[in-house]
Amino acid sequence: MKRYLCSIIIGMVVILSIGTYYVKVASSASLPKYTFKTLEGSDKELDPVIINATLQKGSTFYEPLTIESNTTTYARERSYLENLTGRQGHEIERLVKEHRSFMRGKDSISYLYEDDDFLAYAWVNSNITNNGKMEAKFDIGLLEKKDEEETSFQIELPNQDRIMNADVRDVQLVHSKLQILTMNDVNSNNEKQTKEVHLYTIDVANKKVLSDKTLVSETFTDPNQVDFEMPIDVAPSQPNNMVLISLIKGVNHEDGFKEKQKESKLLSYNYETEKLETVKKGSLSLDMARSGYADGKNLYAVEMKSGKYRIKTFDLSSQTLTSDTELDIAANKEEQYTAAFKNGRVYFLLNGMNQDGFLTNKPAKLLIADIKTGKTFYKGETVINKKNSKGFELYFDVLEIK
Repeated sequence: MKRYLCSIIIGMVVILSIGTYYVKVASSASLPKYTFKTLEGSDKELDPVIINATLQKGSTFYEPLTIESNTTTYARERSYLENLTGRQGHEIERLVKEHRSFMRGKDSISYLYEDDDFLAYAWVNSNITNNGKMEAKFDIGLLEKKDEEETSFQIELPNQDRIMNADVRDVQLVHSKLQILTMNDVNSNNEKQTKEVHLYTIDVANKKVLSDKTLVSETFTDPNQVDFEMPIDVAPSQPNNMVLISLIKGVNHEDGFKEKQKESKLLSYNYETEKLETVKKGSLSLDMARSGYADGKNLYAVEMKSGKYRIKTFDLSSQTLTSDTELDIAANKEEQYTAAFKNGRVYFLLNGMNQDGFLTNKPAKLLIADIKTGKTFYKGETVINKKNSKGFELYFDVLEIK
């Protein structure tokens, strides 16, 4: 009887869940729709643009939505199964469709590498034992696309008894060897703290760690602080020859953190040459690197000058400025922006929020332009249908380009 009772309860829960879902779908017709009104150029330029956002009303209503190809879709309008898996990026969705078996359980593009022949994955799987020590293993996966042959295994991190935390920041496949760049917090048995950047080389065929190379190691004592930062990766799964690492040193004061500008520096690491170098001062400032967007070949830095936004493009190999382009959009240091770079174009979004995260009551603006020449392909701003729009607030989260 208990067995049948459990089955009945489970069935009722499923029915109620699905019923609730379809009630929500029906009510989506009453929600406002957002689109971009074209001010300049062709609205066909919006076809590859995906913007994830959230609609809010007071403190009780919260609804995720996506503006894709200039069409608004609310979470409640998606299928029941799609909502069970949650919101995923466009690249993850593509990889799941193309390689469903390999992608099972893999939901972050930052831990993936893809080229024409291979798809690779690396992540640190860790837990704290009863004695306070960390047990950590790499979850490694490699797919040969031609025959869909998968290799998956776990392998212990070297010297893990001294590691408190390891965060994977980049995955590359170089000369058939998997390269995993991590930022580690190291366990110190005194008041000192240590942070390190490591490069692990994995022989996937033989399932072993070939080397554990410490690229940077910094030890400090409170109130001194050290941190590592990397620019936003606009092509996280694509083959990259080079990464940038900002080494930030400073002191914690009562009124906040104060950086030691003379001791902070910008580093570059080349996977092919295996060289770690300090980027020359003047060619690329620390502030530009931290707030910039990188793709392994170039770094794109946004600058406000003479009331306009400019995109500075730096070639990472030569450490030279290759273009300095003015965008045809008014600059406001109080407004938040986000950008995406693909196929020689910059997609620049002013999201209608100030630096504190509050709405400015201005429509969001989107500009699509040529990175080198600044030629505008599209300019537009958000509009909302007036029906049932009172009290709703739209917050932009992620800008993606297909």
